[in-house]
Amino acid sequence: MAYCSKRRKAHQEIDRTKSYKLSEALMLVRNHSSEKFNPTIDIAIRLGIDAKKSDQVVRGSSVLPHGTGRTVRVAVMTQGENIQKALDAGADLAGFADLADKIAEDAAAGRFEFDVLIASPDAMGQIGKLARVLGPKGLMPNPKTGTVTPDVAKAVKNAKSGQVSFRNDKAGIIHTLVGKKSFSDESLRENILALVADIKRLKPATSKGHFIRKVVLSSTMGPGIQVDVSEF
Repeated sequence: MAYCSKRRKAHQEIDRTKSYKLSEALMLVRNHSSEKFNPTIDIAIRLGIDAKKSDQVVRGSSVLPHGTGRTVRVAVMTQGENIQKALDAGADLAGFADLADKIAEDAAAGRFEFDVLIASPDAMGQIGKLARVLGPKGLMPNPKTGTVTPDVAKAVKNAKSGQVSFRNDKAGIIHTLVGKKSFSDESLRENILALVADIKRLKPATSKGHFIRKVVLSSTMGPGIQVDVSEF
């Protein structure tokens, strides 16, 4: 008899033509997760937009009520008293021109000591000098994701407590995470609903028809489970 891996078996047992209720989808994601670690639960949301049109790009952030389950390293580029405010709020790094120099040196060595970079508006001149190294890594601060703000302390707390940034790809799909397998179903459900609600608030005025077209959940290495969009 031919060997059938757990992952292949999981894919075979999922009905690809069916959309499951969110509670069923979460159960299936758990049951068909064969990872030997605590995997991330990912979500892919196909939107009713024309991704080729600049006025239909959907970009923003969402603070998940139960966090992401990840430890996030946060750097803040600002000056004056905001540096101490950022550190007091939990920032791992904070500074102005000195931080810009450090980021440039680290980038040249192929390393970054942060996962999220926050900047106050008066620091954008310094940020601009780093665009070539930050852009390809997806680390450029942006007002739409809440990472360019005069209230750096609040931004740090949001990033540390479970904020995820999102932007649709060329196919009009948003990919992000909503937690870990170790989360309870209720925590994952609340995270998912909060994320979808924030995405829906960003629906472009020029987008016509149904906005949330397709939702798929999966674990890091598990099969995709399609969720009934009427849940949202």
